[in-house]
Amino acid sequence: MSDTPAATEVPPQLGTPGNTPPAPPTLSSRERYRGLIWLVAAAFFMQALDSTIVNTAVPAMAEALGVTPLGMRIALTSYVLTLAIFIPASPWMCDRFGTRRIFAAAIAVFTVGSLLCGVSQTLPQLVAARVLQGLGGAALMPVGRYVLVRSIDKRDFVRAMSTVATVGLLGSVIGPLLGGVLAEYTSWRLIFLINVPVGVIGYWMNGREMPDYRLADPHRFDLPGFLLFATASAMLLTASEVASGGGGQWPQIAISGTLALIFGGVYVWHSRRTEYPVADLTLLRIRSVWVSLAGNLFTRLGVSGMFLLLVLFLQVGCGWSPTMAGLMMVPQALGSICAKWVINRLLQRMGYRRFLLSNTLIVAVLLASFALLGKDSPMWVIAPMVFVYGGFMGLQYTAMNTLIYNDLDVKYASMASSMASTAQYLSMSFGIALASLLMEALLQGHAHDDYVASFRWTVLLLGVVTATASWVFSRLDRQPAKAPAETAT
Repeated sequence: MSDTPAATEVPPQLGTPGNTPPAPPTLSSRERYRGLIWLVAAAFFMQALDSTIVNTAVPAMAEALGVTPLGMRIALTSYVLTLAIFIPASPWMCDRFGTRRIFAAAIAVFTVGSLLCGVSQTLPQLVAARVLQGLGGAALMPVGRYVLVRSIDKRDFVRAMSTVATVGLLGSVIGPLLGGVLAEYTSWRLIFLINVPVGVIGYWMNGREMPDYRLADPHRFDLPGFLLFATASAMLLTASEVASGGGGQWPQIAISGTLALIFGGVYVWHSRRTEYPVADLTLLRIRSVWVSLAGNLFTRLGVSGMFLLLVLFLQVGCGWSPTMAGLMMVPQALGSICAKWVINRLLQRMGYRRFLLSNTLIVAVLLASFALLGKDSPMWVIAPMVFVYGGFMGLQYTAMNTLIYNDLDVKYASMASSMASTAQYLSMSFGIALASLLMEALLQGHAHDDYVASFRWTVLLLGVVTATASWVFSRLDRQPAKAPAETAT
């Protein structure tokens, strides 16, 4: 037996140095704000569903409301017009009233607008309801992006945005097919009413998950600048919509375009003399910001009309049903979803400049490759092409949408988010107008074969337009900052 006395075991005391219980593992920002990420994703889902589900149901809606399909154009464009005009006001509203209140109001207004769209009996009622939808939708995307930028660390931001974009893409997956099915077998009104339960859930989640960012002493709202910017945007969209409508209305196009340039020029002058302009053009001095906005513009100018072109090609040129044409849009969204899981790794390895240079050219080639399709092309050929195209487009959108924040101080995140969203919707409108103009100009008749030939030449030209965006992305620094690294999962 040892002579050494046995050590007496003393229970550890709370607060004694060396006996402090181990601290719980620190959660990443993406894990801490998981509920917020899903809330913003639900808002993106509603917008994506709404923007894709309507197109395949236009003939049924026109018949029910007693107008021609061409007369439905105003119901489609009024939503995008409202988005583009009112998005710039969202940063100030967040600073003044707080992100939680504004996001809740946006969800509520968008949901009520969807309900009113579903019960509309005339075209003017539908247009008014679409404008109301646009008022709500104008705050959903920029406020959602802004809150994520404020809440999520840079190293987690790309993965968080990929999750949000993927859920939003589910709306793009469901939208075209669901729109065709509802229009063909039930009622087009359900196309809008489907947003109502999603909106109710989103409103409930907002009270639980949305942080309340605001300024204690917000600056005054730039009302003159807002009116100038809104008028210039409206005139540009009017010119593009009149041009896409055909009919040789060149005087109206010229007047609208000239007014857009005048009001836009006055706004540039005004913004330089205003301390807090509604769209801060001084951010364009940052290379990654202006490259992101300009690259977005040229890329979307080439690709935004592809959905419309493919639907016309399949339904009119190939004689497919609305349901089958909608089904063929699903692979594009599925490809985007699959591709987004690798975007962070690609950006870490290549950087924004090398990635966007190469990926933009690939997208242009894939877009032009649709010219190989013909009237008798089987589904098993078209579906893989659409899937691959969607995959590379998913990579493109995520990279472009995160580039603008790469070199930006967080205090400018709200303004950058607003400018990015406005530019996105304006360029989408111009892209659809350009695709419509090209297809109409190249259309030699109204037979099925005429639409096939016009589709082929149009996608070739749009491929060239898309390729020009690669030059814009080449203006990025040759040694750009890498994408933020992921946290371990």
